[in-house]
Amino acid sequence: MHFSFTVEKKSNGSHARAGTFKTPHGAIQTPVFMPVGTQATVKAMTSQQVRDTNAQIILGNTYHLYLRPGHELIREAGGLHAFMDWSKPILTDSGGFQVFSLSELRKLSEEGAAFQSHLDGSRHFFTPESVVGIQEALGSDVMMVLDECTPHPADFDYTKNSMERTHRWAIRAKNAQTNDRQALFGIVQGGMYPELRKQSAQAIAEMDFIGNAVGGLSVGEPKPMMYEMLDAIADILPEEKPRYLMGVGSMDCLVEGVYRGIDMFDCVLQTRVARNGTALTRTGKLVIRNAQYAKDFRPIEEGCDCYACTHHTRAYIRHLVKADEILGSTLLSIHNTRTTIRLMEDIRQSILAGTFEEFRQEFKNNYETAQ
Repeated sequence: MHFSFTVEKKSNGSHARAGTFKTPHGAIQTPVFMPVGTQATVKAMTSQQVRDTNAQIILGNTYHLYLRPGHELIREAGGLHAFMDWSKPILTDSGGFQVFSLSELRKLSEEGAAFQSHLDGSRHFFTPESVVGIQEALGSDVMMVLDECTPHPADFDYTKNSMERTHRWAIRAKNAQTNDRQALFGIVQGGMYPELRKQSAQAIAEMDFIGNAVGGLSVGEPKPMMYEMLDAIADILPEEKPRYLMGVGSMDCLVEGVYRGIDMFDCVLQTRVARNGTALTRTGKLVIRNAQYAKDFRPIEEGCDCYACTHHTRAYIRHLVKADEILGSTLLSIHNTRTTIRLMEDIRQSILAGTFEEFRQEFKNNYETAQ
């Protein structure tokens, strides 16, 4: 067995749990936040800088890497790990979200998704089978099935048909896999309908993937609605397998996701807002480009152990951002990534210590006050 998942401790009073997910490129302690390296790079950061944040696993994007530089080139380079100098685990998504966000540039059928490249307009076709093949060429540790990411809002019938197609595609993807050193995860869909979410969770669970993901959330719906969808499936997805909430990474959603039994998270938020001059902290967002920080010689966040906070001040980083210096984006990306990973480390410790409920309440008090 190249993969195993062990739940080490459960939290009393919630679905939160601390576990270990073993992969060919190392063990991952959960719950875990996974920085997003869309195009074989976490934006504005070197692989060493990402390692220094204590990241355990990162993401690559199948859609983008397929278009540029191409999965066969990456296979020739020795796989994604060698290509980008990352020796720890890598998860690749299926590209489904990117394809479906193209709207006018794509057309769905039972066979798969036809789409035009956002780069040059060239035409391409993804099937559940071809997407597994692309990810096998990339050599990621965890692969995702091709799913249809249902938009929000969507009516019940559309959402149901979309979900059922995702289930059919999942079976095809599972049958197409040829490399047992890569784990394939199924994806739960069902939009914002609890009964469909439950049906989907049951269907995906019965397909017996190594892990299970929850897709189609954080697509514009209110946060309480997302939490309601997670509550609906918390008792259905098998406890002995890792659970991954796709595309969710704000501090409050991480805490609430763990509360509802999620083990793995990813998001582009950390580096995206960094490039806009915004820092993430335990109490909320800090817009470093604002004039009030021009003479603020404190670190971004007191007590933070990241490179940016241990070497530089708010005033200096604001200067870099205002001057459009690349280093400003890099320092804020380092801080935001490390801050998020440190939150997950503290959540894990609180679960192991049996104090997660207190941790969650204290976090909510501080975070909500700051907002």
